[in-house]
Amino acid sequence: MRCSLHRFGLTKAVPLAISRGTTAAVEHLLFAIEAEGCTGWGESGGFDTGHRCYETAQIAAELEALMPRLADLSPQPQQALEPLLAPLSPPARCAVDMALHDWWGQRLGLPVASLWGLDSQRAVATSVTLGLGAVPAVLERLERWWDQLPASRIKLKLGSPDGVEHDRSLVLAVAAAIEARQQRLGGAPAELQVDANGGWSLETARAMVTWLADAGVVLVEQPLPPLLDPEADAAQFAALELDCPIALVADESCWNLADVVRLAPYVDGINIKLLKSGGLSEALLMARAAQRLGLEVMLGCYSDSALLNGAAAQLLPLVNWPDLDSHLNLIDDPFEGPQLVQGDGLRAGSGAGLGVGLRSGSSLAEVLAAAGSPPRTTAGTRPQTPPPVPAPEGGPHAWP
Repeated sequence: MRCSLHRFGLTKAVPLAISRGTTAAVEHLLFAIEAEGCTGWGESGGFDTGHRCYETAQIAAELEALMPRLADLSPQPQQALEPLLAPLSPPARCAVDMALHDWWGQRLGLPVASLWGLDSQRAVATSVTLGLGAVPAVLERLERWWDQLPASRIKLKLGSPDGVEHDRSLVLAVAAAIEARQQRLGGAPAELQVDANGGWSLETARAMVTWLADAGVVLVEQPLPPLLDPEADAAQFAALELDCPIALVADESCWNLADVVRLAPYVDGINIKLLKSGGLSEALLMARAAQRLGLEVMLGCYSDSALLNGAAAQLLPLVNWPDLDSHLNLIDDPFEGPQLVQGDGLRAGSGAGLGVGLRSGSSLAEVLAAAGSPPRTTAGTRPQTPPPVPAPEGGPHAWP
């Protein structure tokens, strides 16, 4: 494998404020592997969940230290590389795991979802996010989303530093705007979800969930702060679950398969994010296990480009609540791939691997070209002819 690492910036058209702060721009990492004439891409970047924090510089250092160890190895079988990936932080492992899956799909000329046996053409409406802010600013953001796409699922950030009364005022204002639009245009009203990002105490959450149900909200995501102690973290959800009349979804508390099993008795759904899970390998396990345990699956993002969201979109056939809107709020996304169909239905790009290519003329495309990386656009990621399977020694019928 020839490995390379490149930094690129992402700038939001509208900054996003949540209970832990506001994000306007980030620096992310492109991890690329080349072997046998194919290139695989992975993406990573820093994030903070309130109880765990990963800096982009730290992730880059992990990947730079790993690259020489991968140089003499093959991308397949991926199982042989697991001992090298296991010690990495989740976001560093995500970059490599993504690139390996992308390479695999490129090599065989098929979307990753198809290699898993999933229906890669299934499209599910994605939610769009409204950050915290003054009521007029939040309603203005909602109208901007509606100018961009139908936005039949709205996710409203709560847990405001201004207190629970401000949270309630936001819910009432957005619910009224949804009802007014439905009366004006007809059809079904948009679905309203809320995400407190761990911004409430147990007492506040208990008071809010019934009120939210009365306001027409369909789910509440991570109402309680995530805790490092897994037993104490689960106990919080257990204490709230019996009083929660709407779907209760764990996000910051749910990182891997063990967390899915741990939280399953107390929640109705989980939010899978590739940077948390460490990539597609763990995310697929989590989604399959959640289905078997009777949980709904949400698929989320941070300040991610179309590359990370295109990778996540490979899981859409297993997902009830997609929340992959971050790339729709970028002014300088160097990638393209995930497709919007019928307004706000999202599905993975149709090409091989992750179905993601570079936007023509992007600064990252110029950097990769200067580095000698093979050009790759969305149009150039269509399925190839799979490589032939070599016959065993002794002739085509000499199978043991």
